[in-house]
Amino acid sequence: MRSIISFVGKSSSGKTTLLEKVIAELKKRGHKVAIVKHSHHKDDLDTAEKDTWRFTQAGSELSAINSLDHLAIYRRMDEFFDPRDIADYILWDFDILLTEGYKSSDYPKIEVHRGDQGDKLITDPALLMAVVTDKPLDVKVPQFAHDDIKGIADMIEKTAALQKSDTELELVINGKKTSVTPGVKDRLTRAFTALIPELRKNGKVKNLQISLRRKS
Repeated sequence: MRSIISFVGKSSSGKTTLLEKVIAELKKRGHKVAIVKHSHHKDDLDTAEKDTWRFTQAGSELSAINSLDHLAIYRRMDEFFDPRDIADYILWDFDILLTEGYKSSDYPKIEVHRGDQGDKLITDPALLMAVVTDKPLDVKVPQFAHDDIKGIADMIEKTAALQKSDTELELVINGKKTSVTPGVKDRLTRAFTALIPELRKNGKVKNLQISLRRKS
């Protein structure tokens, strides 16, 4: 299971700036990080008159643009995706999923706080993992200064390590993760390894995706 940690805080608390620095530090340490921003606005990221926007307007369910150094995918949705749903949907090889927002979710949270915004936090104490603040607060979780990027990254690494297993097998049906018992996971892992030549030859395969689609 991939670690999901939400960075939350009041408006103008410095969440985005902090996340930029934390992501850079985790990448420097060799981690593959994914980020999801939660917005309540209907921002059209795929801006008007762009080719992908035109394809979407024409009726495409999904539009993508691929260049030398990145792939951007746009898909129209009727509802918000939970971060875990996003992780299951993209199925890409990353170690840690960070979010900006999702303050109402039940994921562990790092709240970004500034003293001039008052002492009250917005996070449920049961879900509060740490606070990044410029003013000491009366809370029973670790507190970091805004510039203590290494300390924040250390804590995220430890959290990710506790949740990581040697072999992760996930079964996703119709975009939703399906429960699989440890015994079934073990049998499927051994079966894939035995049946697929590339897995037998190359023990360094880190990510295997198998897709089954029925036409009816």
